[in-house]
Amino acid sequence: MAYRRDTKKRIIFFGDSITEQGKALNGYISLINRQIEAEDLVKKYQTIGAGISGNRVYDLLFRIDADVLSKSPNITVVYIGINDVWCKVKNGTGLDIDRYEKFYRAVIIKLLAAHSKIVLCTPSVIGEKQNNANAQDNDLNLYCDVVRKLAKEYNLVLCDLREAFVYHLQQFNYENLSEGILTTDGVHLNDEGNKLVAIRLWEAIKQVN
Repeated sequence: MAYRRDTKKRIIFFGDSITEQGKALNGYISLINRQIEAEDLVKKYQTIGAGISGNRVYDLLFRIDADVLSKSPNITVVYIGINDVWCKVKNGTGLDIDRYEKFYRAVIIKLLAAHSKIVLCTPSVIGEKQNNANAQDNDLNLYCDVVRKLAKEYNLVLCDLREAFVYHLQQFNYENLSEGILTTDGVHLNDEGNKLVAIRLWEAIKQVN
């Protein structure tokens, strides 16, 4: 029997606990898998979750060889930044913005050197109140700007989850709650949050040439 090379595009989702939880039954990776099935694209795409709780961008750089490059990804979705901002206040282990950009850039360079296409995601929310009323919104917005800048600089597909979440919360967070609309605790996604991420990310993945 002749050897037939697997022609599926391997998509690796690289991130923190939000991505780790994305593999759960109603997580965004599982929802994308269902969409792949619904569009009869199972022969075209394979997904792999590579999220670890608590990770910051430098954690991704330290484990990129073992957890991503060793699997020869065709597309890598990078979704990181919440802990870099959140943990600065939470336990003092976050990352200042200059080092965030430096490590993030190093992740991109390694992926490009391995010939992986890349989708960059802006970090979404640390609290769901509207109009930048959450304690770390200003900081988070600056970190999102770094991701947008890097996407433009390297001509990468951008999935602007921050923008999508802010817009959704303006429309549906009628009581200006700090959690419970798209997240369980202001950060980690509930079913609605996972749906929103899955929709936006799947749109972004299909833009990758």
